[in-house]
Amino acid sequence: MNIKSQKDFFSGLVFMVVGLAFAWGATSYNVGSAARMGPGYFPILLGAIMAILGAVIAFKSLVVETEDGDKIGKWVWRPVGYIVAANLMFGILLGGLPSIKLPAMGLVVAIFALTLIAARAGSEFKLKEIVILSLLLCVGSYLCFIMLLKLQMQVWPAFITG
Repeated sequence: MNIKSQKDFFSGLVFMVVGLAFAWGATSYNVGSAARMGPGYFPILLGAIMAILGAVIAFKSLVVETEDGDKIGKWVWRPVGYIVAANLMFGILLGGLPSIKLPAMGLVVAIFALTLIAARAGSEFKLKEIVILSLLLCVGSYLCFIMLLKLQMQVWPAFITG
């Protein structure tokens, strides 16, 4: 078996592993039916689609010839670190961290922190554009989650709302 595109082959493997992990993790939930979906229906469906897509990508990497074999380059850890840190900070700020007595800061602060930290992963950092993006994400999230879906979540920090 000759791998003709390393990037596609390993991307396909990652898709398959993540898809299968999601589908397997969701098997403990009630699946339901297409007419009355349970909480496990969407994760199993999404996981299966991801695994199938990964298999197609991996198969294509074995069949379709590329010029230089699409070698995998050196890992760039800085962007990976910023993206992981941004997601961790979002979760901590949104829900708080009781072990260190950090209260929940709300959706707005969490989105601003997420956007600012994740923007550091790129090669350019333009504060004006990042603040505009944060504002748009805050407004969109508020409209989507609070107004339309009626989710009960903290929007502002407790010291602002009282």
